[in-house]
Amino acid sequence: MENLIIEATKSSPYIELNCNSNVHTIKGESYPENTFAFYKPVMDWLEEYLENLEDKAVFNIEFIYFNSSSSKILMDIFDLLDEACENGKSITVNWIYDEDNDASEEYGEEFAEDLENLEFNLVVKD
Repeated sequence: MENLIIEATKSSPYIELNCNSNVHTIKGESYPENTFAFYKPVMDWLEEYLENLEDKAVFNIEFIYFNSSSSKILMDIFDLLDEACENGKSITVNWIYDEDNDASEEYGEEFAEDLENLEFNLVVKD
């Protein structure tokens, strides 16, 4: 399996999904013109990755801004990770936010409320 790296643009985040280190990063802004099409390779990669995951995985997610369609995709990603945890996988999400960004903190809290098995940490950015 290959790592997936997508460079950031003005309207889409930097994504690094690393199957070697099991540390994954999504950061930046997310309001692509076609959110579903942009995130489709990410969802496909995650589905294959989670089937074969044997070690602990960490997802560091740091958004400055994301639109409502990106929020829906994020919830789809978190649901996928939550289901993997329910099936015995060990996954942690670190929701990283600037302490001055109350909206980002609140989004993180809302995502966390909907998850039953996934370790979801709210982390204030240094």
